[in-house]
Amino acid sequence: MPHDQQPPRPAETLRAAYLAFDAVVSTVTDEQSWLPSGCAGWSVRDLVFHCLGDARRGLVALHTPAEGRPDRDAVTYWEDWRPGTARAHAGRRQVRAVAGLFPHMDELREEYAETVAAVVHAAEATAADKGGSAAAEKPVATQGHALTAGDLMCTLAVEATVHHLDLVVSLPDAPGPSAEGLRLVRRTLDGLLGWSAPATWDDVRYARVGTGRAPLTGAEREALGADADRFPLFG
Repeated sequence: MPHDQQPPRPAETLRAAYLAFDAVVSTVTDEQSWLPSGCAGWSVRDLVFHCLGDARRGLVALHTPAEGRPDRDAVTYWEDWRPGTARAHAGRRQVRAVAGLFPHMDELREEYAETVAAVVHAAEATAADKGGSAAAEKPVATQGHALTAGDLMCTLAVEATVHHLDLVVSLPDAPGPSAEGLRLVRRTLDGLLGWSAPATWDDVRYARVGTGRAPLTGAEREALGADADRFPLFG
């Protein structure tokens, strides 16, 4: 695992990532909600609904103790999420079908805001319980795996940050993701890669190429060497 001088504070990073995403969602009009996002086949509305589902999953997971020891951490969790899989295709179709059932963006916007506020509250309550570190290390269950509560918070923050980049593709005046979230995405990608990507790659560029949102340039492929063929590291 690459060395990081400043390990993330999971609950604080999650709050920053969710608040940054919600700040954009809160301004999206019904007309804008039908614009394309950075996720192939999804509109802005579809993407917000997907992120609402992820926040709901996080809220449930924070209250679902796992049996046994964690079998995933904040990095290895993403090994199951590579683009182009049957699971990814099925999820894309389901989101499109269900997101369209919201009569107006206002309802989706309000539900998203309420849900992420609840997740942030639960995460901060967990971090504050029993001195913080002990509670964050308790195993919780999600998607057939067990990981610590702190690592779960990190995966939720990474998801929100990467999708924030997708959210603003057709909203050029919207603010970007939180700096804390982008740092965590970089740390996660470095963990999957096994070494630290060149410092000359800014966090947004690394997030985009590392998750398949943009192709590697010739210079980037040269810097990565044989590891270039492993990209995207997750999707």
